[in-house]
Amino acid sequence: MDIKEILAGAIKNAALSAIAKGTIKEGELPEVLLEVPPQKEFGDFASNFAMQSARTLKCNPRMVAQAVIDNLDCAYVEKAEIAGPGFINFYLKDNWLSDMFAHIVEAGENYGNLTAPSDEKIQIEYVSANPTGPLHVGHGRGAAVGSSLANLMKAAGYNVTREYYINDAGNQINNLAASVNARYLEAFGIDVEFPENGYHGHDIIDTAERIKRIYGDKFLHMDEEKRIEEFRTIALKEKLAALKEDLEAFNVTYDVWFSEQTLHDGNKIKEACDYLTERGYMYEKDGALWLKATEYGDDKDRVVIRDNGVPTYFAADIAYHRNKFERGFDRVINLWGADHHGYIARMKAAVGALGYNPDQLEVLILQMVSLYRNGELVKMSKRTGQSVTLNELIEEVGTDAARFFFVMRSIDSQLDFDLTLATEKSNENPVYYIQYAHARICSIFRQLKEAGIEEAASADYSLLTEPTETELIKKLGEYPELIAAAAKERAVHRVAHYVHELAGLFHSFYNQCRILGVDPELQQARIKLVKATQHVLRHALGILGVSAPERM
Repeated sequence: MDIKEILAGAIKNAALSAIAKGTIKEGELPEVLLEVPPQKEFGDFASNFAMQSARTLKCNPRMVAQAVIDNLDCAYVEKAEIAGPGFINFYLKDNWLSDMFAHIVEAGENYGNLTAPSDEKIQIEYVSANPTGPLHVGHGRGAAVGSSLANLMKAAGYNVTREYYINDAGNQINNLAASVNARYLEAFGIDVEFPENGYHGHDIIDTAERIKRIYGDKFLHMDEEKRIEEFRTIALKEKLAALKEDLEAFNVTYDVWFSEQTLHDGNKIKEACDYLTERGYMYEKDGALWLKATEYGDDKDRVVIRDNGVPTYFAADIAYHRNKFERGFDRVINLWGADHHGYIARMKAAVGALGYNPDQLEVLILQMVSLYRNGELVKMSKRTGQSVTLNELIEEVGTDAARFFFVMRSIDSQLDFDLTLATEKSNENPVYYIQYAHARICSIFRQLKEAGIEEAASADYSLLTEPTETELIKKLGEYPELIAAAAKERAVHRVAHYVHELAGLFHSFYNQCRILGVDPELQQARIKLVKATQHVLRHALGILGVSAPERM
């Protein structure tokens, strides 16, 4: 039961009744918006509907408000009052909470799972880091946000596919192979000039030493070109396996792992370029092929095929996005780092040139992450002297804390990650505070079991009248709307904020309302409230990829 939907419908019907009676003039009615007033004395809900509709109805907002009040027919409204220039404050009867809570209880563990407003087929692509080394904390934010967004949109009923684009073609893989080759030769005491664009991470040394340990000097006397080709295959396979392992440890999984190399092998880049040329969006200049990106709002046209015939990264991205839409996706959502902001216009231009609506491509930009420990900025890993890896972060703070801290801020803002706070077992640590609420609930049910008290099939919810009980029920009632709005806005941080507020309300309820040793009917009603809170806590934490422990 969505009380806001019921009330909004009643307000609109009241306005239509007033128009039919001639009380107010006929005109287009706006959407009815309702909000919870900041102070309880202003009612349970308030609406600016009269002020919004005054222009189209051509009459004073207070007159519209009075007409709505006079014609309002809603079983849950106790009274309605006009405030200020035309706000309407609604005071609801006590039964609305108990009726709403009955629906929450009836829904059980499915509460929070919605039906999407459309049947769009949506793909979400996130992380897609080059498989040339370990994931760092910036990738971690993308992984946490991307996977949580996929979970959120699935809960909201959308048809979502999660995809990772493997950059397994091009210079970065050639540089990976050359780097491993240099370290392999060094492992045998051979002096070698390290590649100019090589990778200097300690993981490259580890890979080379692993090859030496497994294969010995098998590759030592091999032609260098052949040896590098062998190392390309071995290193890519190893790096990709390590990358998948790190992501799985971070509760991140994918439906599709898409290889860039398949675009090259299948001649898909040439096909995409030929298609764009046929459509008149490609032209030749100075021996190169250019996309007419300016025709779709980009600040300049872009090179797709260089004058030496080698495709740019942009060429592969064009072919890849064409492939996405050819697979039947109606909407494509990409999560990119802040350094890719300038790439958005050209990619949307490519989508438009391919014959699709550029708005079918959504790009979410993730701002940078800064790590702090004891108030000091952490720039490098103590272990390697290089960027802190996702794996190291998980080792220090755990998957749950890392994921929650990554998603609790809007992606539009830079994230200052407090490593010290993330490891604290205190109420100041938001993830601990939330998980402790769930563990408390599990403890309550263990105590009830020990006392031989079982949950009844039904209960009298009108007995739940204490302020901490009613506030908790109201917060539970907000959850479906929160899921729908957060999914529509692609705002997973709203789920994090909600579940933190819910945990706080539960802790207040726990501290003020006993369950054991009270009237049996009240006890059963409170058991239902605790169970419903447990479901929502678990559901929301599940969206965020955070565990709901039974003990702390």
